[in-house]
Order: sequence, then structure tokens, then C-alpha cells
Amino acid sequence: MNNFAITGVAGYIAPRHLKAIKGTNNNLVAALDLSDSVGIIDSYFPEADFFTEFERFDRHIDKLRRENKGKEVNYISICSPNYLHDAHIRFSLRVGANAICEKPIVLNPWNIDALLELEKEYSKKVYTILQLRLHPVMIKLKNDLINKRSNKKHQVILTYITSRGHWYLRSWKGNLEKSGGLATNIGIHFFDILIWLFGNVEKSEVHLNTATSASGYLELENASVNWFLSIDSKNLPDEAVINEKRTYRLLSIDENKVEFSEGFTDLHTAVYRDILAGGGFGLIDAKPSIQLAYEIRKAKIQAANSMTHPLANKLID
Repeated sequence: MNNFAITGVAGYIAPRHLKAIKGTNNNLVAALDLSDSVGIIDSYFPEADFFTEFERFDRHIDKLRRENKGKEVNYISICSPNYLHDAHIRFSLRVGANAICEKPIVLNPWNIDALLELEKEYSKKVYTILQLRLHPVMIKLKNDLINKRSNKKHQVILTYITSRGHWYLRSWKGNLEKSGGLATNIGIHFFDILIWLFGNVEKSEVHLNTATSASGYLELENASVNWFLSIDSKNLPDEAVINEKRTYRLLSIDENKVEFSEGFTDLHTAVYRDILAGGGFGLIDAKPSIQLAYEIRKAKIQAANSMTHPLANKLID
């Protein structure tokens, strides 16, 4: 059994990590969050120590390591806001723990280069949650693409709309410097899976980039991709509204729809099992999508053209 600690335990995604720690028969010994709305811990690890101040959390983790009584932390799960990921990963390595970090693992590609050096220095590993790579639908799709490989580029349309309330833009998620913006905070998983399926980025255009919607065009090694991301419920298609759905996912490959709306809730546990079995996705795996998201964030907006996603065209018009 491994001992875990967690940062950002009051956040939206933390329950999936708590479930994964429990589901892999491991133990949570300490948790950190500035907010004390953390009753969720009682459902998983009621005996875990809880801290609202990083300094006291730091001291406690170090004390457990120095006492060496079987409670030293082996892994730290990082669910804190995006801009803190790099610092919390560095903290994990310094206290002798491997890091399991939520997406995006860092905001800037050069942070990955520095963390690779720290991995060597401390002889510990940094893992990230690229859970779509373990989705059965995506695994089958990748195998099908490999078996049917041709010289012709696939035509891909990615649409992801996940409705968020007014709170979103008032929180750290709406702060570009803290979240990295929509393409980083919302889009990173989809950019990773597109690169994983279709190869490296050869060209990127950005046609729309606001606080609530973003869109662009990608040339990958084996695909041309029109993508659209939004947190605005007004962009939901009629079929989603009629069915009272607040999230809409569509991946179309050569006009064939790939359905992957289900099967998300247990993927974190699958990622943890993979890590604990000696696998897992690390810094090198994460870097291409981090690089792309960074370039989208810094890109100049290009005029709408024939490669612009139709939903983006409506907003631009």
C-alpha cells in the first residue's frame, strides 16, 4: 500500500482522484486546500490530516518523511489551480514523492524541460492524467487508424461545448495567467488525443479566441482538423438543448461520428492503476499538447476562411 497526499482537495476534479486512490487500495494521509469545504474526504479517507496553509502541509509531509515510520508520502496528487502545478510538482519531488498531476501538467513548455532535470536530480517521476488515451473508444480508434493507414489525410471536426455558469469567469479559471485560457484549461485533453491519434502538429491557425469560445485549424501529420471549444450554453446545438444536455462532444473523422460521451468517470482510476503498475503518462507524453496550447494562447487571430469551424463562423459574423 502506498501513502498519498493531495493538493486542491476542495476542487471539482479532486473526488475522482480520491476515488482512484481508494480504488487502487492505497491510503491518503494528508490533504491541502485554501478552502475548508472538504467534507468529501469523509467518504474516502476520514483519518487524513487536512491543512489550509501550504507551509503547515509542507512541514507535515517533511515530518512524515523524516520519521520514516511507514507513513512517508510516496505520491502527491495535484488538483490545485493550473498556475500552481509547476510549484506543487517541484515540492513533490523535493520531499521524495512522485507527482500525479491533473491537466494541464504545466502552462508553458519550458517548464517541462526544467521538470525533466528535476526528475533526474531527485530520482522520482512526474505523471499526468491523459485519461482519454485509456478510453476504450479511443484505443479502438487508434488501432483502426494504424491498421487502415493511408497517404490521404483524414478530415476531422472536433466540437466540445461544456456549459459553465457566471462563476467560471470570476474564478481562477477565467484568469488567463492562472488557467492558461480556454484552449489550455478545457482543450488540453482533446489536443493531446488528436496528436496521439494523428501525429505531430505541422500547422496551426487560430480563428477565434475569447474568454468563452475558441476555434482554429490544425494540420497534423495524418489529419486536417477544424476544432471548436466553448463554455457558453448558447452554442449548444438543438439536439443537446432538446435532450437537456449541458455538454456536447462531437468528433467526426471523414464524416463518421465517433461517440465517446460515456465512460469518463472511471478513467482516473484506470490511469492510477496504470501508473502503479509501472506505466503511466509522463512529461514527454504531455509536452506536444502543452506546446500547442501555449502557441494557441499566444497566436494572432487569423481571418475566417474555408477552414474555419462553422460554429466559430457564426460567432465571428
